[in-house]
Amino acid sequence: MGGVSDDVALLDDLMPWAVGGLRLGRDWVAAPDPATLRTRWAVLAGSEGAERDRLFRPSRSRTPTASVAALPGQRSAATARFADAPGPCPEPVRVLREPFDEQWLLPDQRLIDSARPELWRVRDEHQLFLVEGPEVLVTAHLPVGRLGRIRPLHRRPGGVEPNLAPGLLPLLGERYGGWVTPEDVLCWILAAGRPGPRGHEVPLPADPGRWRAGLELGHRLLTVRLRGARGGEPPRLPGGHRPYVRSAVGSWPRGLAYDAETRTLGVGDGTVSPVPAGAWEYEVQGVRVLEAWCAARTAHREPGADGLAALGPDRWPQGWTSELLALVTTLGLLAGLAPERAAFEPGPLLPAEALRMSGVLPPPSWSRRPASVLDHQEEGPGGQFALL
Repeated sequence: MGGVSDDVALLDDLMPWAVGGLRLGRDWVAAPDPATLRTRWAVLAGSEGAERDRLFRPSRSRTPTASVAALPGQRSAATARFADAPGPCPEPVRVLREPFDEQWLLPDQRLIDSARPELWRVRDEHQLFLVEGPEVLVTAHLPVGRLGRIRPLHRRPGGVEPNLAPGLLPLLGERYGGWVTPEDVLCWILAAGRPGPRGHEVPLPADPGRWRAGLELGHRLLTVRLRGARGGEPPRLPGGHRPYVRSAVGSWPRGLAYDAETRTLGVGDGTVSPVPAGAWEYEVQGVRVLEAWCAARTAHREPGADGLAALGPDRWPQGWTSELLALVTTLGLLAGLAPERAAFEPGPLLPAEALRMSGVLPPPSWSRRPASVLDHQEEGPGGQFALL
């Protein structure tokens, strides 16, 4: 990208509050379908003694006898030690487990090594999460695992305080001649942000026209990545290119097979077509997203699967095929947008020095910390009131 220099603003300064990824500590607390998690919970809760320890997979942070606070925002969150009173199975919640792989999680802090409560406090229908990795991800679901540092778009529930450098939105509105929203900034990051030697760089344009062009591209990228979350219409490939199930998946796949000539994806004895070559070839960190998605759904059938992680569906759920069609659509659309994004140029830049002169940079130290939650009541270990 022409014009990028050491004076370009960094994502770390424009979205100051970042949180490390959730560390689950045990893979069995997440699964591709909620029914599996309820089965795993029932088996664990019904076990005793050494068998419970074996199934639980204790770590230095979590054991069946550990005392922890309730997970924020979960009405049925238990605070008694699991060994004393497991309680009813918490309702599984949708999460982003791997790039483009939406799965389910048992939202119980007694089972998760590092659940990042500060993220759960701001998780609601208004929130979006940016995940900073080799490829920037944006999701409406809480990211879990080793995806990268997480930057919520809002610092408080309800979307009332943006996680942006104070003064940035008014400055951009003045420069570009219009109202600028937090989501606009997120869209610009998707369109123009690039990894650099100092971190993820976000070149801001001097020309309002380039800003509007970047927003148009960024909004299309965001729509595809959100995949219909927050009540939006799921994106679709153009007519004639939309994937359909040609034959149902009956047997468990040992992997996926792709026929480039017919654009057919083989899933066990099932087939899906047409599947764009760009969707099949889409990779994150050198791993094909479709193959990783399939591997996550057959992991419980692998010879090395043990304990609760070996519990899963006996048959390929029909819902997974629907998810596969949606994923093929997402990857196909992103592959189609990739050349346009790669070619996008912000033009002459608004230097970071201009942001410093206006007082936007560097962001104040408080903006890198979670917002106050003094009005947020939570239950501490053993049912005690938690002081936040």
